[in-house]
Amino acid sequence: MTTSTTPLAGRIALVAGATRGAGRAIAVQLGAAGATVYVTGRTTRERLSEVGRATETIEETAELVTAAGGEGVAVPTDHLEADQVRALIARVDRERGRLDVLVNDVWGGEHLVGPSFGRKTWDIDLADGLRMLELGVKTHLVTSHAALPLLTRHRGGLVVEVTDGTTAYNGTRFRENLFYDLAKNAPIRMAFGLAKELADSGGTAVSLSPGWLRSEQMLAAFGVTEDTWRDATKEVPDFAVSESPVYVGRAVAALAADPDRARWTGRSLDSGGLAREYGFTDADGSRPDAWGFLLAKETDPDTRAEDYR
Repeated sequence: MTTSTTPLAGRIALVAGATRGAGRAIAVQLGAAGATVYVTGRTTRERLSEVGRATETIEETAELVTAAGGEGVAVPTDHLEADQVRALIARVDRERGRLDVLVNDVWGGEHLVGPSFGRKTWDIDLADGLRMLELGVKTHLVTSHAALPLLTRHRGGLVVEVTDGTTAYNGTRFRENLFYDLAKNAPIRMAFGLAKELADSGGTAVSLSPGWLRSEQMLAAFGVTEDTWRDATKEVPDFAVSESPVYVGRAVAALAADPDRARWTGRSLDSGGLAREYGFTDADGSRPDAWGFLLAKETDPDTRAEDYR
């Protein structure tokens, strides 16, 4: 491969929460751009996390990174356990001596959202609600606390806080579950604050949201595959605006390869908006704009999802 196709050669990335979905795709796309990518998660070939899916593991993610052209390194890590995260960062430091890209993608709380979606806060199981905050907020804080001293050792580091929704959408809309709302708005604020703290080291921090993501769990919920996903639009026409995880993966790779990425620091971004900026597409050559569609549909109920891809 030529250097023009591997703009991240020599860069070291950590994708925290890379077992499946957006995290896995981000890791693979960083690898395709030439990066060495440490991938973490709780589901391994020997151990299952509370998500309950044995079909995706961090070892498989690391193998996909390597197959894409990078170097994938799987490190089983529970990001709620500070000692495990500190050991992870110490390993990266020992083996590579630097960290250029940190992607905070840890979540794994979808199984908690379904039973409580649309319910009043006091009707939601408190343990489930607090677990969402642990998984979606505490994990990101623990990881940033441990990793940022290494990332700021060299100028120009990038932090990506992956979430669900943008400032434009979440800022004036309730996400139908207070715990989930907090869990998905907190990373937006984290990126804003980290942008201030990283400024003197030339670092960039952003929050990034995919649109309607065709993750492995989402496809299973609809009873379709990535090859047959359009069958689901017969029942849910708006699913036509959905996107594969490759899309958000390409968004992160484009950001990481952009020498002028500091112009985005502190901002809330989405895969569709970055696709327009950097010119990449989803795996099928389309360019979905899920958040644009949702905003447009609020004012015009006849807006078609197909018109936003």
